[in-house]
Amino acid sequence: TGVVPFVALLLLQRRPVAGRALLVTGSGCPSHGLCRSNVQEQTRRQVAMLNATAQELFSLYLKCQGEPFSRDADELCNPAGIFFPAFRVNRTSERKEVMVAMYKLFAFLNASLGNITRDQEELNPMAKELLERLHNTTKTTRGLISNLTCLLCKNYNIFQVDVRYGDSSKGKSAFKKKQQGCQVLRKYVQVIGQAARVLLPHLSPS
Repeated sequence: TGVVPFVALLLLQRRPVAGRALLVTGSGCPSHGLCRSNVQEQTRRQVAMLNATAQELFSLYLKCQGEPFSRDADELCNPAGIFFPAFRVNRTSERKEVMVAMYKLFAFLNASLGNITRDQEELNPMAKELLERLHNTTKTTRGLISNLTCLLCKNYNIFQVDVRYGDSSKGKSAFKKKQQGCQVLRKYVQVIGQAARVLLPHLSPS
C-alpha cells in the first residue's frame, strides 16, 4: 500500500514508493520519548536553515554540472515535468493539515536528495563542496522528519502517512541524472520558501 510506520519509513527514505494520501490514527504511536524537550524550536531552526541554504545548493549544483546546465538552466531545470508533492496549505490552514503536508514534502525531499547524492558521487566525485552540502542538507532533512514524526504522534496520534516519492534515476543516462537533480532542486527552491512561511507561525511559542 505504500503505508509504513514512521520509524520504518525513516529507514526506507531512498526507496521510490508511490501511494495515495492516507492518514492513520490510533494507538500505534511510539512513546513520546521520541520527542526532545525543545522539539518545536528545533523544527523551526531546521526549516529556517533549509530555507536559507536552498538557493546556494541549487546554484552550486548548476555550477558543478557544467554545460549546458550552467547556460540553459531555465529550460533544462524547468520542474514542470516531474512529480513533486502538492503543497496546498497556507498560513490559515489547520495546524494538523500543515504538519501532514510538511511531512509529505520533506519525506519526498529526503528520498530525492538520496538519489541526487548517489548520482553526484558517481558523476562528480571530486565536487567536494557540493557533496558536503548535499550530505548536510540530507542530515537536516532527516532530523526535521524525525521531529515532524514526533509532533504528529504527540499532538494528533497520527503514526502513519502515505508518502509518494519521485522516480529513481537508476539506469538513466548521465545527462538525465543531472537534469532530474536540477529539476528537483529548482522546485525545492520554489517550495521551501513557501513551506517556511506557512510552518513557522504554527511553531511559534504559545
